[in-house]
Order: sequence, then structure tokens, then C-alpha cells
Amino acid sequence: MNSSLNILGNQNSLFNQFISEIRSSDVQIDSLRFRRNLERIGEIFAYEISKTLPYEEREIVTPLGIATIPTMVEYPVLATILRAGLPMHQGMLNYFDRSENAFITAFRKYEKDGTFEIEVDYLSSPTIDDKTLILADPMLATGQSMVLAYEEMLTKGDPRHTHLVSIIASRQGLDYLQSHVSPTNTTIWIGAVDEELTAHSYIVPGLGDAGDLAYGIKE
Repeated sequence: MNSSLNILGNQNSLFNQFISEIRSSDVQIDSLRFRRNLERIGEIFAYEISKTLPYEEREIVTPLGIATIPTMVEYPVLATILRAGLPMHQGMLNYFDRSENAFITAFRKYEKDGTFEIEVDYLSSPTIDDKTLILADPMLATGQSMVLAYEEMLTKGDPRHTHLVSIIASRQGLDYLQSHVSPTNTTIWIGAVDEELTAHSYIVPGLGDAGDLAYGIKE
């Protein structure tokens, strides 16, 4: 199955400047700047996705007359995977400022031999029936977290269209995601694709742990 795919980093733009800064170990030491760059990237994704949404012309009364302007018919539901997705989510919410919001926890549960399974144990969401859904997570390593979160969101309804958004993806994770989501009403948005995924499922060159860089190392 092949879902529609957009890789924003394939074009030269300010977007790649923000990508370079979140990757840079010299810049990452400033967690405030790291979070702000994730937020900026979320804003750019929101702007690009907004071009695909339905619009209708409305008459807007100005102090001097009436302007006819295309405006969005409805705002999408914004969903993110905690905790790393929060700054990126805020960036999209800055632009889709009337959106409903959903939050999901997905984490790696490690075994003694170093293997792990992805578990989802919390979801807070409005109904998504016949709505546009945007589900975001900064890193797409194996792709399992995004797929499980996507499937969990579908328990809240049948969205008209879903946009799945990640800043950096591994090639393996992207392939996994494309093979596990609906090809007819899903669009995938990626910032950059890295070819290597380590035996411990870390993206190389990647950027490290986005959650730790944004909010501090967890125990």
C-alpha cells in the first residue's frame, strides 16, 4: 500500500535551517531553543497541510467595505504522542488555533534482553468521525508507535482524512508506516528521511532522544 507522501526537507527552505539546528549537538544544549525549533517546524507543517483542507469564500466586513476571502470550512483535530510531541503540537496549534486536541501515551517497554514492545496506555480525544485528523510525533524510528497511536485514534471514530506527521524518519520506519495505514485517506508528512536504524532502533544520524532534549532526561 502506498499513502500519499510529502518530504518537506527535499526542497530548499527555512524549514531545513530548523532541521539542522535540532540535529546539531552544539545547539541542542539549549533546551529552550530546541523546543522552539520543534514548535517552528510544527508551524510549517501546519501551513503546508492547510493548503490541502477545504475552503469556502466568505464576505468579511472591513472598516471600508467588504472583502471576499477563502476561509477554512473547519479546523482539523490535532493529536500528538506524549511527551516529545508537545512542542511540535503547540506549533500546529498556533496556526490551527480553533482545533480540538487529542493526546496519547506510547512508550517502549524493555525486556531484560534489551528487546522492547511499544505500549499505548492513555488516550484523551474528542470524536473524530468525519473530521480531518493530524497525528504528530517528532521521530519515526520503527514506525510502531505511530501505527499503534493511529489505530488507537480510530477507536474514536472514522476520520474523513488523516495526516501523519514526523520530523525525522528512518527508511525502515517509513516503509512500515506506509504498509500499515489506509492508502486512500491518509497523507504522510516527513521532514527528512535517514537511511540507518540501529539494532536498538535509534535513527542515525537522527538527533537523539527528542523528549529528553526538550524536557530533560527521564529515569
